Amino acid sequence: MHTIERLSAEEFDASVKDLAGLLVDAVDSGASVGFLAPFGHEEAAAWWRAQAPSVAEGGLLVWTSREEGVMTGTISLVLARKPNARHRAEIVKLMVHRDARGRGLSRALLATAERAALDAGADLLLLDTETGSLAENVYLTGGWTRYGIVPEYAGSPDGTLQDCSFFYKRLTASA
Repeated sequence: MHTIERLSAEEFDASVKDLAGLLVDAVDSGASVGFLAPFGHEEAAAWWRAQAPSVAEGGLLVWTSREEGVMTGTISLVLARKPNARHRAEIVKLMVHRDARGRGLSRALLATAERAALDAGADLLLLDTETGSLAENVYLTGGWTRYGIVPEYAGSPDGTLQDCSFFYKRLTASA
C-alpha cells in the first residue's frame, strides 16, 4: 500500500537523498526528465537541493509516495507567480521507480496534484512529456488534452532528440 504525502520544507530537505534516487532511476530507465546519462546520485541530489528555496516559499509543491518506508514515486506542482496566471499551474517531475510501475501510482500521484491545484485556485494545468512514452498514455487516458507536438524538443538520456507532447487539463471541483 502506497502512502502519498506532501513534503514540508523540512521534510523536503530530509528527503533529498531519496528524491535523488528516484531521479537517477528515471534517467537510467530512459525517461526524458531533463538530464543526460551518465547521471549520478550527487548530481541528482544537487538538482533537488536547488529546488529547496521554491519549496520553502510555496511556489513548488512536492509529494512523495512510499511503500513500507521506501520512496516509490514523486510529483511536483509549480504554481504560477504572475498576477494574470494564478489560475494555472504546471505538473513537473512525475516519476515512479521502475520497481513500482504498473500499479496505478502515476495516476494516484497525478490526482493528488490535481486536487491540490484546485485547492490553490489553479483550475488549468499544463505539462509536457516525450511523445510516444509510457507517461504520455497516462495523460491521454486521464482526461488531459494534447494541444501540440514539438519535433525534437528535448534529448532523451542518451542525447537523442525526441518529440515532445504538450498537454493541458481544465479542472473542476470533481477532479
